[in-house]
Amino acid sequence: MTDRRFTFTDTLLINLERAVRTLAASQTDSGHPHPDDHITDAPLDDDKRLKAARLMRVNHAGEVSAQALYMAQALISRDSETRAMLHQAADEERDHLIWCERRIRELNNHPSRLSPLWYAGSYAIGLVAGLAGDRWSLGFVVETENQVIRHLQDHMHQLPPEDQRSRAILEKMQLDEAHHGDTARQAGGRDLPAPLKILMRAVSKVMTTTAQYI
Repeated sequence: MTDRRFTFTDTLLINLERAVRTLAASQTDSGHPHPDDHITDAPLDDDKRLKAARLMRVNHAGEVSAQALYMAQALISRDSETRAMLHQAADEERDHLIWCERRIRELNNHPSRLSPLWYAGSYAIGLVAGLAGDRWSLGFVVETENQVIRHLQDHMHQLPPEDQRSRAILEKMQLDEAHHGDTARQAGGRDLPAPLKILMRAVSKVMTTTAQYI
C-alpha cells in the first residue's frame, strides 16, 4: 500500500476494509510464490496432523494480530516514511496470513475462532504504541519481531519432522520477520524498557496458548 494523500476518514475506511478481509479470510493472493509449493505433502497420522494444525493456527492468529498492529500504528504515525514502511510490512505479513490459512485447511482444521478478539486487542495495542511516538512505535515493531522469531523457532522444533510444507512456510516467515525488525531498528526504533518487553511476552503467551485450542 503506497502512502497517498488520504484523509483520516479515508484511512479509517481502508483499515475497516482490511479488518473485514482479514477476519473473513478473504484476502486476495498476492501472486507471490508460496514457500511450500514445491514440496510434496507427506502422510501424517491423526496426532501429527492435529499437532501441526494447532501450531499453524497459532501462527495464523499471530498474522491476524500483525495486520491489526501495523495498520493501527500506521494510522497514528506522524511520519510519511514510517507509515509507508508499516504499510509495506503489513502487505508482506498478509502473505504470511494467506500461507498459514491455506496450510491449516490442508491439515483439515480451521483458524482460531477468537480471531476477532486477537484483531481488536492488537489494534488497540497498535494505537497505544503509535501514540507514544514514531521512534517508540518502531521500537515496538523491533521487539515484536524479536519475540515472533523466537516463537517461530520453537514451533519449528515442535513440528512433526514429516511436515516439511509447514516448516518451509515458517522458515520464510522467520526471514521476513527478521527483515521487518532490522528495517524498524535502522529507521530509529528505540529499545523498549525491560518491564514492557516482559508484559509483551505475557500477552503473547496468553494468545499462543489459547489459539492452539480455540
